[in-house]
Amino acid sequence: MRALVLACTALMLGATTAAAEPVPPRHAIVICQSASFYGNYNHAVGPVEYKRTLAYGNKIGHTPGAHPVYNGWAASMDYGPNDWGYIRIECIGGYDSW
Repeated sequence: MRALVLACTALMLGATTAAAEPVPPRHAIVICQSASFYGNYNHAVGPVEYKRTLAYGNKIGHTPGAHPVYNGWAASMDYGPNDWGYIRIECIGGYDSW
């Protein structure tokens, strides 16, 4: 019985540790001429908290499959001011180019 408890505890600890590890964004750039960058995404209304407009070539980060995309709005890192926000997924490209 003790072995079963220890095995279950080890499995639970392993599962929580793996889920807690952050996924760093892949380096990318803005491939649209300009792209609005928002601070958050509200599922009822869409992107909210406009921050700024990013230009073609701005260094950003996004990891497909790891960072959320809601209705075409992708969670992204703007490496200029080093903050997170949402940008249209079609404006992200040039992965691993810098």
